[in-house]
Amino acid sequence: MVSQWNLHSIGIGNIERFKKVGNFTSYCRCVGSEKLSNGKKKGRGNTKNGNKYLSWAFVEAANFAIRFNDQAKRFYQRKLTKRNRVVAIKAVAHKLARACYHVMRDQVPFDSAKLFS
Repeated sequence: MVSQWNLHSIGIGNIERFKKVGNFTSYCRCVGSEKLSNGKKKGRGNTKNGNKYLSWAFVEAANFAIRFNDQAKRFYQRKLTKRNRVVAIKAVAHKLARACYHVMRDQVPFDSAKLFS
């Protein structure tokens, strides 16, 4: 179980303040902030918005997941064949951020089989 004190100490606060999982991953800087119209880039959003420490933490967690979890490694390799290394790492970090949101909101244990299925 994740205590409320731990959430406040890492800068998340109350998890219910994020209405959707996308809001949480955006706060963790795990998604891009480009504005597209008709498939063309029309500008960039506020890239400095969110918690830079959570962004760093999820990238570090992604690096360890790739090293020690076979399912994460397969997902990373699949992304790496189509994109560069940074994008592939951020994709794994994004998946981990989504999983953390559900773990904290629903108070359930982490299951990598659900995450990388």
